[in-house]
Amino acid sequence: MKKIILALVVLVAVASCQEPQKIAFVDNGEVINDYQMKIDIESKFKKKDEDYKKKTDSIGRAYQLDAQQTQLRLSKLSPQKQQEGSQAFSQKWQGIQQQLQFDQQQMQQAFNVEMDSVIVKVKEFVGAYGKTNGYTYILGKNEAGSVLYGSEANDISEQVAKALNEAYGKKEVVKAVTTEDKETSEK
Repeated sequence: MKKIILALVVLVAVASCQEPQKIAFVDNGEVINDYQMKIDIESKFKKKDEDYKKKTDSIGRAYQLDAQQTQLRLSKLSPQKQQEGSQAFSQKWQGIQQQLQFDQQQMQQAFNVEMDSVIVKVKEFVGAYGKTNGYTYILGKNEAGSVLYGSEANDISEQVAKALNEAYGKKEVVKAVTTEDKETSEK
């Protein structure tokens, strides 16, 4: 009996000596939307999109003018020549349209690649931030409901976004922070 009581006392003593786990969460959308790198990428691609629209508008006007001139020219020819001229006109503009679609797809893919890198950098930064600040867990809150409820006292989204933007403003690479952490843990 004394051994059982002694074991319980030791177990309670050991349990009370353990550090409480430090847990917080970040609102993924808030952090990413506030990240200056994401804002810069969106601005860059907004400019590219505006340039692309100007280009397509200009090509559209050229198409309309060419179509009118081709129609006027072809109306004076025989039906056989009209059909040949019409096919040549269609082939010419089909190639231009395909090139425009290709350019748009390339621009979208480049945007997606850069946005994916933003997400990777945010994840890496949150991991490094958690290690540096002694968190056991940092959970991600999102629309899918990974954190259905969290006390506002445990929401560190604003602090993480601020630290992330400070690191970005200094043009520090997030990987450098995680590399330092790895080197420290290896020593």
